[in-house]
Amino acid sequence: MLTGVLVALAAVGAVQVLAGWYATVLFAASRGGHSPPPGEPITVLKPLHGTEPLLAEALATLCDQDYPAAFQIVFGVHGEGDAAISIVRALQARHPDRDIALVIDPTPHGTNPKIGNLINMMPSARYDVLVIADSDVHVRRDYLSRFVEALARPGVGLVTTIYTGLPAFRALAALLGTTQITHGFLPGALLARALGRRDCLGATMCLRRETLTRIGGFEILRDHLADDNVLGRRVRAEGLDVALAATVVATTVPEHSIAALWRHELRWARTIRTLEPAGFAASVLQYPLFFALLAVISSAGSIWVWACAFAVWTIRALAVTGIDRAMAQPLGGLAFHSPVWLLPLRDLLSVAEWIVSHAGRRVDWRGLTLQADTPARLAPRTTSNGPAELNKGSHAR
Repeated sequence: MLTGVLVALAAVGAVQVLAGWYATVLFAASRGGHSPPPGEPITVLKPLHGTEPLLAEALATLCDQDYPAAFQIVFGVHGEGDAAISIVRALQARHPDRDIALVIDPTPHGTNPKIGNLINMMPSARYDVLVIADSDVHVRRDYLSRFVEALARPGVGLVTTIYTGLPAFRALAALLGTTQITHGFLPGALLARALGRRDCLGATMCLRRETLTRIGGFEILRDHLADDNVLGRRVRAEGLDVALAATVVATTVPEHSIAALWRHELRWARTIRTLEPAGFAASVLQYPLFFALLAVISSAGSIWVWACAFAVWTIRALAVTGIDRAMAQPLGGLAFHSPVWLLPLRDLLSVAEWIVSHAGRRVDWRGLTLQADTPARLAPRTTSNGPAELNKGSHAR
């Protein structure tokens, strides 16, 4: 009986893997040809916090844009001693033709350091189309054009994009983190979107200054760890859509050790669990090799169960290969092909994180201890002074 249940769960997971693969292929095929639209001037806001692997390479990709209009890049740090400053200075020297600004401002705002950084950077933003990008994001030459193209659609208030992983090292931890992003998050996000969700994926986003002002500015995000989720909810509350740009970016996976990867991914897991508890509970089904291995153990090595486990392995391996192939053209030189032999270990690690994530809300963010948001904290409330605003609260240190 138990073996049959476990095999059924593995089969459900395998179907989800196939559906995610199909959604990825459809997305890659739907990108089509692209001719840059008449461009609007853009300010790219890039908050930084210290140095990290491949940081110089990630920042440099912003300077090589095939964009027909003016664009400005604003980098921001919290202090004169920040190690990222030398990288930005070197970038300014290599690209004197680019409009690159550096804001050094230690003024604190709330408990989310990234948002506090963005608040300090905003006075230097010259243009009304704003792109926000994490420090570890690597982009293609069509990045800005694709964002403006999506933002120009009727009813769109915010544009986001999917992303893959790019390992900084060939260490086991970096490879495991990469395949989780590329073959777990990416197809899952595309499948969720195909089913009607309009999530804001926080690696990089684009909106107009007017829209940001309408929802309360970056200030309404300053006490929220899930700032991208809050931003998407607020834009949708204004009756505007969250669109997906027809481009793919890559994020650096910098972890050398499994312990560092565990802390990073546990933060993601606890954040998602507290925001979407039902969906997170069901997400364990996307790791079919875990259930297949349990079924083999439960059956004491039955031949037919071994055959089922091999079928699940084959589906997972084919999906990984197929997703890598589909993403090769959209990513170009940013593409990375993950080894399929990692898949059983990847599923086991993901399920372990899923289990431990239920033990609390405390997360580690660049050495800070924060508390993951809950749906109650994200819900708008009406105040006696007028418009709705987000519930405020402080993150535990």
